[in-house]
Amino acid sequence: MSDPAAPFAFDPNTRRFYHGTKADLKPGDLLQPGYSSNYTERRSPWIYFSETLHAATWGAELARAEGPGRIYLVEPTGSFVDDPNVTDKKYPGNPTKSYRSREPLRVVSEHLDWQGHSPEEIRAMKDFIADKEPIDD
Repeated sequence: MSDPAAPFAFDPNTRRFYHGTKADLKPGDLLQPGYSSNYTERRSPWIYFSETLHAATWGAELARAEGPGRIYLVEPTGSFVDDPNVTDKKYPGNPTKSYRSREPLRVVSEHLDWQGHSPEEIRAMKDFIADKEPIDD
């Protein structure tokens, strides 16, 4: 089993990371921790990302801002760990390949080839997460 507290080393030759949001970003922009998350008004000391388009799609669709969802290919600028909100503390291992970092993510490009969920699926997910608080320890 992976150690969720152990930092990962970024290897741009073998790994691709995605971040879903409604922010309109450009290559080279930095996504910083310390802002309200996609899911709550509370500020988080973390920035979240995933190796799967599935998880990034949810991030893009559930973001609290106005405007269309967007998915970006990003690269971590520092160490990162498994996201305990969807990994070992809730599910064995890291099935969603979701991570978080206290260091910025650099936008590489916008990923345009993705398909969103139906309005009914989005409503059901919003209802499901409505009373959940993220793990920020």
